[in-house]
Amino acid sequence: MNAAPEEPTYLASENTAAGQLDVPERAQFIMRTYAHLLGAVMTFVVLEVLLFATGLARMLGGAVLRGGPLVWLGVMGGLMLGGWLATHVAHSAHSKRAQYAALFGYVLMEALIFCPLLFFAVAVAPGAITAAALVTVVGFIGLTAVVFTTRKDFSFLGSMLRWGALVAMLMIAAGAIFGFNLGLYFAVGMVALAGGMILYDTSNVLLHYPKDRYVGASLQLFASVALLFWYVLRIAIALMSRD
Repeated sequence: MNAAPEEPTYLASENTAAGQLDVPERAQFIMRTYAHLLGAVMTFVVLEVLLFATGLARMLGGAVLRGGPLVWLGVMGGLMLGGWLATHVAHSAHSKRAQYAALFGYVLMEALIFCPLLFFAVAVAPGAITAAALVTVVGFIGLTAVVFTTRKDFSFLGSMLRWGALVAMLMIAAGAIFGFNLGLYFAVGMVALAGGMILYDTSNVLLHYPKDRYVGASLQLFASVALLFWYVLRIAIALMSRD
């Protein structure tokens, strides 16, 4: 679902890291980052509305669901590769045009990959999408507040998150190949992993990103928020479809 957090290659930039900026410059960087994050989320919502309105969501969802686990595994693998490439470009490209292209490309990929899950949610648990969106927003605000209130550097989580993401990818691949359901506990674990990623990304926004990398910072945050929403939605579907 999400590219694992990259070792921050953006630190090699000649620009001053966010934590070393004076207060007005740092505030401007943070505002730009979260404005771009909001823009990415709104673009995602608009794309999903268009995909459902045109019937493409039904077509994509049906194709993936009928294709079986190996098709789904291929789609997930393509998304992870695309997510890594988009993140790398957004962090390392000096051209703002390339950074924006990477951000939009990743948002588009996420919109497409969400189609089967959203299509399924509408069919079996219509209220799950709203509930999951609210939980995701509240969770994101809460985790963001923790970082901004404590000003703690959560960069130490980087290696643990990368290992956690690798283990999760292997488990997803094994489940697709051998046909077993990872279940609700796995989804809960992935929610915890996504929460750790949000802490890590937010800490980097506050302290480490260079001032010209607000597009890359917003992409990384969007990827973590999307991962959180994905697994909160899966939990909501599992709980609400039992009623």
